[in-house]
Amino acid sequence: KCRTGPLDIVFVIDSSRSVRPFEFEIMRRFMMDIIGSLDVGPNATRVGVIQYSSQVQNIFSLKTFFTREDMEKAINGIVPLAQGTMTGLAIQYAMNVAFSTQEGARPPHKRIPRIAIVVTDGRPQDRVAEVATQARNAGIEIYAVGIQRADMNSLRAMASPPLEEHVFLVESFELIQQFAKQFQDKLCGVDMCMEQEHGCQHTCISTPGSFYCECNPGYRLNVDGKTCSPIDACADGRHGCQHLCVSTRGSYTCHCHMGYYLNQDRRSCSMIDYCSFGNHSCQHECVSIPQGHYCRCRSGFTLQPDARSCRATDLCNGVDHGCEFKCVSTEGSYRCMCPEGQQLQADGKACSKCGSGHVDLVLVIDGSKSVRPQNFELVKQFVNRIVDLLEVSPHGTRVGLVQYSSRVRTEFPLNKYHSADEIKKAVMEVEYMEKGTMTGLALKHMVEHSFSELEGARPLSHNIPRIGLVFTDGRSQDDISEWARRAKESGIVMFAVGVGKAVEEELRAIASEPVEQHFSYSADFTTMTNLVENFKLNICPEEGKGVTEIRSPCECEALVQFQTNTVAILQSLTEKNILWARSLAQMTARLEDLEKQLTHKK
Repeated sequence: KCRTGPLDIVFVIDSSRSVRPFEFEIMRRFMMDIIGSLDVGPNATRVGVIQYSSQVQNIFSLKTFFTREDMEKAINGIVPLAQGTMTGLAIQYAMNVAFSTQEGARPPHKRIPRIAIVVTDGRPQDRVAEVATQARNAGIEIYAVGIQRADMNSLRAMASPPLEEHVFLVESFELIQQFAKQFQDKLCGVDMCMEQEHGCQHTCISTPGSFYCECNPGYRLNVDGKTCSPIDACADGRHGCQHLCVSTRGSYTCHCHMGYYLNQDRRSCSMIDYCSFGNHSCQHECVSIPQGHYCRCRSGFTLQPDARSCRATDLCNGVDHGCEFKCVSTEGSYRCMCPEGQQLQADGKACSKCGSGHVDLVLVIDGSKSVRPQNFELVKQFVNRIVDLLEVSPHGTRVGLVQYSSRVRTEFPLNKYHSADEIKKAVMEVEYMEKGTMTGLALKHMVEHSFSELEGARPLSHNIPRIGLVFTDGRSQDDISEWARRAKESGIVMFAVGVGKAVEEELRAIASEPVEQHFSYSADFTTMTNLVENFKLNICPEEGKGVTEIRSPCECEALVQFQTNTVAILQSLTEKNILWARSLAQMTARLEDLEKQLTHKK
């Protein structure tokens, strides 16, 4: 057996059609004879085999087998390719693949000799000189074995120097056994570690005609190539310690910063939970930090000077504020706030919603692959912001949702849910479809199904506005013009919302007139919530026009009653004025008579 140390050997075997079956059997025996003389194993010599003709086939790699029995079984199972003779291609495969560390070759710094044994019986059908030079420059020692018809010039172009030790030409396959013995002698040679004073501090590794030194685990070889020094295991940065790495001889241990403890994996650290000791005395919450702990108050409370107790400062938590949406505390007071898109009413507590009347609203959203899952969640939030604007009820506004990609799916029809909360919950449960963008198909589905009375649309005779909102982020893969036109002709008011790569021409084709009031665009998904206000102003026009007086029949009757009462009062005053005028005339007449009587007496 070879005792000169480990090798990485790859057999490159010619299995072209010129190699007859009984000759190929001789090559099998040739490989097994050489393997039989080697000390094989994961830490000893490793062997790989590839065969080639017009193509290259890997039989087994350097990392596949580590016993002679397994290797011989694989060699006996080889089926010859029986095609051309692409020797250059085979050498290139050996260099790039067979001798790669991924396929089991030891790294170059290990200095394990890499040996390729090329066996061929003919002239190569491709160029071998250049690729063989590259392989030798990569550190591969090439033995070229030619049989019968092999071309000597090609063998010399392949082999490593000196050529007289690496080129063999035998007259027949039967004589290849003689080469096997010569090759064994060249590989095995003399154990140089035994023949001379090697000077290695730790371990001497013998190679054909030479030797090299290796160090024990935890040490590295010095520049003199013989002595060894302890390795700083922390220096290479691969220790995995989360905080501190402390090097020991050939090894290391992980330590943690103050206030942390080492976990069971002996690498990561966790902060000590000082609050768990139970002696913090915090009234509300205890917060651990590496230096100890501190107390924190719940929202609406202020930490007192003793750093432990809390006092309420949030009036929203201490009074019945009556805010419909949200109460915000201010210094010594509070104020009410409404969601975006709604306005605070005159009472300072209630929030306005769409007051333009009842509508049947169907939202058609793009669920194509280009939207992506995280953006589809933003689309659902956008839909729910619109729902927040509406007074949803069976007799008020109804909402339906359709999603489309390469196909169309009704998520829920107009008559499915009867409150905003039910709709918003259903929207958040919608699953992303992915695939294509068939906007035209979605418009057809909306016209033919979504606004049908069967799915909850109120009859046209009720004069309930029908509104369709189409959301898309890209160009449609089908024609939209026909069904966009049909939708508008059927009385549906169409809104188009585009994001990202949406095509403006398609959005305008979908939108109702005037287009500028029914078409919106946002550059990306994160800013599209700004479009909600545009939509609000168009479906709730009074929101942008100040106060709009809406008079009910009862209010009209009150006005008529007021007018009637006023006329009655005016008539009463007129009658009184007439009586007063008559009395005044009578008094005037009597005064005139008295004046005449006085005149006669004088």
